[in-house]
Amino acid sequence: MAVYELKYEQKIPSTLDKVWDYFSSPMNLKEITPAYMNFLVTSSAFRDKMYQGMMITYKVSPLLGIRLDWCTEITQVRHLNYFVDEQREGPYTIWHHQHHFEEIEGGVLMTDIIHYKIPFGMLGKIANSLFVKKQLRGIFQYRIKKVEELFGQMK
Repeated sequence: MAVYELKYEQKIPSTLDKVWDYFSSPMNLKEITPAYMNFLVTSSAFRDKMYQGMMITYKVSPLLGIRLDWCTEITQVRHLNYFVDEQREGPYTIWHHQHHFEEIEGGVLMTDIIHYKIPFGMLGKIANSLFVKKQLRGIFQYRIKKVEELFGQMK
């Protein structure tokens, strides 16, 4: 069973409260996702801030413009510290995304740890090698740039 891991860290020159407020609102996800993904939150009734047990539905186009439904559940929340989203329906066999926030001198250290598995056995491994891992890296690199635009760069 091939479960892949990605890890990203970003230092953000802002307060923990402001960073948490931004990232704990599902409506901000579109702003930090590349336009080619055609990302759309389709959940109709939820609060501005996430909570444990929250289900969030989306439409995404990760490959060749093909529209997919994606549903994640916020499985853990520790206010101002971390939250975890897990896929309940979507393109992955496993999607487990930890979002950690730590106050540091001059701002916040944000750490993302993603574990994912692709379906289709050996074909999934090949797909990961050829394009899935690269695409995920691209999405997170885009997000890093957008966060810098929104909050500034740590010096």
